[in-house]
Amino acid sequence: MRGPLLAAAGEAMGGAGGPLARTIRAKLTAALQPTHLEVRDDSPRHGGPPGAETHFGVLVVSGRFAGLPLLQRHRLVHEALRAELAGPLHALQVIARTPEQWQSDPHAPPAPPCLGGSKREQRHRDGEKEAAPGQQ
Repeated sequence: MRGPLLAAAGEAMGGAGGPLARTIRAKLTAALQPTHLEVRDDSPRHGGPPGAETHFGVLVVSGRFAGLPLLQRHRLVHEALRAELAGPLHALQVIARTPEQWQSDPHAPPAPPCLGGSKREQRHRDGEKEAAPGQQ
């Protein structure tokens, strides 16, 4: 069952997204019956080709998380996405909250920066980043 927050989150995310984003949304909805769900495709920030769905962040608010420690909540999310994590999904940031936690603080932390660099950057031995030739 899609609640109003779930529907709003889907619209706010620019529609259904790509095929993997839609799969993630469907599987988490079926497994966790969230009252709020956001699926964020971070792939473009990681230097992959256009349309590559490899890096995602999810914000899942579910009553199923009540009484569970954070590790167990993450395990539920990972279990729901087992096939995707074994295949096309390379990285997944999980924020898992109960409805009460979300109600008291309805803000998601910002996505972490990409620490792996991209094809547009080159690293020097001292760790500084520099734009690749022709990318300045």
